[in-house]
Amino acid sequence: MKILAIDSSGSAVSAAIADDDKIIAEYILNFKMTHSQTLMPSVDEIVLSSGFNIHELDYIAVTAGPGSFTGLRIGAAAAKGLAHGLGIDIIPVPTLEALAYNIFETDRIICPIMDARRSQVYNAFYEFKDGSLLEVYPQEARSIEDVIEKAAKAGKKVIFLGDAVPVYKERLAAEENFILAPQNCNMQRASSVAALAFKYAEESRTVKYSDFAPFYLRKPQAERELEEKKAMGSAEND
Repeated sequence: MKILAIDSSGSAVSAAIADDDKIIAEYILNFKMTHSQTLMPSVDEIVLSSGFNIHELDYIAVTAGPGSFTGLRIGAAAAKGLAHGLGIDIIPVPTLEALAYNIFETDRIICPIMDARRSQVYNAFYEFKDGSLLEVYPQEARSIEDVIEKAAKAGKKVIFLGDAVPVYKERLAAEENFILAPQNCNMQRASSVAALAFKYAEESRTVKYSDFAPFYLRKPQAERELEEKKAMGSAEND
């Protein structure tokens, strides 16, 4: 089974090609360029440098959310376009689950956190049991203090990873049972998306390109701002 995995849900963009138990190529770019500029060139780069025949692909795997609204839409558009052109299905992988999979077979709780701005983080809690990554608390957008409070009650050490770790490093480091992952674990990696996608494929958790849509957990900023303006206008008219 051959899978092309892409991730543009956070600050980094990543693409990888995997063939069963082998990662053939992976490209990660975490720089000040838009994902619309970097995602498809990243895919082209790994295809060209590896000499891989893209028509041999069985699936396109993509992070389905949460994450950056723009990033998720760009990833979804790329995945749908590729899947449609190649006549294959998509494997949606939850962003935070893929991020948590950067760490493997630990007896600690894993808490990926992504900066959601507005003083919130996208987060979830996972743990490994018999080699499988299981969800302890579901994906949600909460304040970092709420996440810290929940983690403090976990009953065991908690590993934090993700692009929100540097943002809240001092606050997290102040807690005795918290472990902060090194920077190489904090970026979304398409290779982790691919690894989970193989498991999802075995469970038939695939969708047609026309049925795929990312999920956001929160409303887009433009929609929230519009609702706030309408609420303020209604209050002024009362």
